[in-house]
Amino acid sequence: MQTIKTALSSFGMSGWVFHAPFLHLHPGYELYAVWERTKNLAVEKYPTIITYRSFEEMLADEAVELVIVNTPNYTHYPMAKQALLAGKHVLVEKPFTNTVAEALELIELAGIQNKKLSVFQNRRWDSDFKTVQKVVAEKLLGDIVEAEIHFDRYNDVLSPKGHKEIPGPGTGILYDLGSHLIDQAICLFGMPHSLFADLATMRPSSQIDDYMDLLLLYPSMRVRIHGSYFVREPLPSFILHGTKGSFIKPRADTQETRLVAQQSPGMKDWGTEPEAARGLLHTEQNGKIIKEHIPTERGNYIGYYDQLYNAIAHNEPLIVSAADGLNVIRLIEKAYQSNAEKRVVEI
Repeated sequence: MQTIKTALSSFGMSGWVFHAPFLHLHPGYELYAVWERTKNLAVEKYPTIITYRSFEEMLADEAVELVIVNTPNYTHYPMAKQALLAGKHVLVEKPFTNTVAEALELIELAGIQNKKLSVFQNRRWDSDFKTVQKVVAEKLLGDIVEAEIHFDRYNDVLSPKGHKEIPGPGTGILYDLGSHLIDQAICLFGMPHSLFADLATMRPSSQIDDYMDLLLLYPSMRVRIHGSYFVREPLPSFILHGTKGSFIKPRADTQETRLVAQQSPGMKDWGTEPEAARGLLHTEQNGKIIKEHIPTERGNYIGYYDQLYNAIAHNEPLIVSAADGLNVIRLIEKAYQSNAEKRVVEI
């Protein structure tokens, strides 16, 4: 099996929680290098890893094949561009870029360099989303006419990560949580023809948008995307209504919590949810009304790394492509336009 030597561009939370455990576990990758300017956190946990003190030094290592750009949002475009120019395959954290123009430039450059370029949309491998995806694919609700996707939480204080709270390119809830929800909506239903967006700042002392409500408009369907930091009582994260019935599912994927607790994704029960978090299906099948909680699909972020490995090692199509990332940024730009102009805008 070909092994892909992989380098992390940082070893903050995204590095040690979302990337390193899977790269270490997956037989197709070698967790080869990391950029840490002053600390040595990665080598303490992974003794064979090489620590570089500059990004340029890491890119100059010809052994590095894949670079993961998991640094603050405003750095995604310049660092991904630098890595592509150095002849590396690139995985970029969400949001892909800050603008459509930046996304288009990176896609063109990846084609010129003949390198794979993907966006880290790991939430497609959440247990709750995989369950929703199955319900839609199997048409258990008939034709979907209305859907809501929520990512709500209660947190009235500002993030200790300063780059997330200072106004600038790529900041705000729409780029942060919205990138996941928009990707999930497109994955389920495709691109809308237009949208309306309401963005606001709710937390005391906040300088960025921390409330979002988007309405994606399709010819015969409406999809609402919502996020807020003032939701103390959890709402269902997925609400779907179709011509035959409804499905309601809480957000209950356990992977992030377990990764933060430093549990291994190789555990036998990885990606399983508690039974109490099962989704409620209320629909009609063969003339019979059904109202029951259905089993939750198993989540596993290793699925993202599988598809990336197959693309690099076997030249298979990327399941999460740079074009997918571009579509998310398109909708984000349109959402800001809609909010500023207080009207529905065409995509």
